[in-house]
Amino acid sequence: MVQQARARVTRDKIMQGAAEVIREVGYANASLGQISEAAGVTKGALYFHFNSKEEIARALIDEQHRITREAAKKIMSHDASAIEHMVQLTADLAGRLVGDPIVRAGIRLTTDSSTFDSPIAGPYQDWMETFEQLAMRAQHQGETNGVIAPDLLARFIIPAFTGVQLVSEAFTGRRDLPERVHEMWKILIAAVVAEDRQEHVLGMIEATFSRLERDTRRRQSEA
Repeated sequence: MVQQARARVTRDKIMQGAAEVIREVGYANASLGQISEAAGVTKGALYFHFNSKEEIARALIDEQHRITREAAKKIMSHDASAIEHMVQLTADLAGRLVGDPIVRAGIRLTTDSSTFDSPIAGPYQDWMETFEQLAMRAQHQGETNGVIAPDLLARFIIPAFTGVQLVSEAFTGRRDLPERVHEMWKILIAAVVAEDRQEHVLGMIEATFSRLERDTRRRQSEA
């Protein structure tokens, strides 16, 4: 049991080190030597857990997906409208992209087409299926105006969020991501939410992103 615990700690250190190196230099330029140094482990320890850089990258993507999936389950367990759930899911992911190295690295690896020979589509498919279900529920509950079909709305929100976080990464290293996602939702609400629901939903969005932006500033000041 003690050995298993130590092995888990070492594996976690390697993944944290890999996440940091990938953030700094990208996957293509990251070396196993840099990762082992950042993790504070020997190359022998690294090779005990991972056979290659690609294996580390896939482990980071899997862990990022696990973290965000568990967070999504918790959010979805709360009593809220479908639109509120969609907003909360994107706000939570935006916060993790700013503050969680594993999530940041995993998302970067899935959005970088040069990482693997075959693109990683699974996480995007999961998100789009979740958002399509939520959009269908929103339509049935009269939250949306019925102009945009649920599947089309889902196929727009997920790529829109992906584009917003990529541009935020390019311009500010994602420091302004909560603000940019907040703006994205203001536009979406004006386009898709039923007019008699807009004031309520906009109030919820303001509260959600005010908390997120406040927490983000606090974390950045402590870093």
